[in-house]
Amino acid sequence: MCGGRGTRLGDGEKPLAPVAGRSMVDRALDALAASRVETAYTAVSPHTPKTRERLVERRDCDEGGRSGDGTEPEAGSLKLVVVDTPGDGYVADLQLAMAEGPTAPTLTLAVDLPLLDGAAVDAVLDAHAAADAEALSVRVPAARKRELGASADAASRYDDGGGGGDSPAERVPAGINVVGALDGAGDEAVRATRDARLAVNVNRPGDRRLAERILAGGQDAPALPSDGVDWLDAGDMGATSEGGDPL
Repeated sequence: MCGGRGTRLGDGEKPLAPVAGRSMVDRALDALAASRVETAYTAVSPHTPKTRERLVERRDCDEGGRSGDGTEPEAGSLKLVVVDTPGDGYVADLQLAMAEGPTAPTLTLAVDLPLLDGAAVDAVLDAHAAADAEALSVRVPAARKRELGASADAASRYDDGGGGGDSPAERVPAGINVVGALDGAGDEAVRATRDARLAVNVNRPGDRRLAERILAGGQDAPALPSDGVDWLDAGDMGATSEGGDPL
């Protein structure tokens, strides 16, 4: 998903904002290319015309084996489909993008996770496969966000009811999920993790500085895992019934 206004970051079109010298949209596509994902449907909008140009360029260049900025993708190959949406909001644009061709269940990814890599993407796919549910919601403890110094999306709600930020009520969306049917029918599993690859969304300038510090591997930065995701409550998939009520 790369069609939002991204005004809080204050650096032009958010998907093109560089993190450690590489745009967030290229970093997201690199992670998908390094995973088992075969096709990426990139949802753009009138808010992101330059992003659309970049994606078309990368799509055409990828057919020749190189990414849009002339560098090799991390691994694998990725078919890229550019989908134009009206920019009416995340949910509306997602529904339109899914109607363009992806078969449910579909992995969805916000463009603002620059620490993501192929191993983390595959871990989300594996978690969904093991969940026996139509959809998978990936969440991060609010306490982990605060610990890292990362901002939380304004749409996320915190419940600081004395739980220290790690109870299920205090976990916020990570920006990568697996969605089921377009009408929302079916059950949903919930998995949570403290993994920084899924915990740092770049919404503000401070988030970008944090991501760059982590990518640089400074002494005060958390080390990024290089393999699968360590899930919290691994034995409890957190399934919900149809309609979203907890079982």
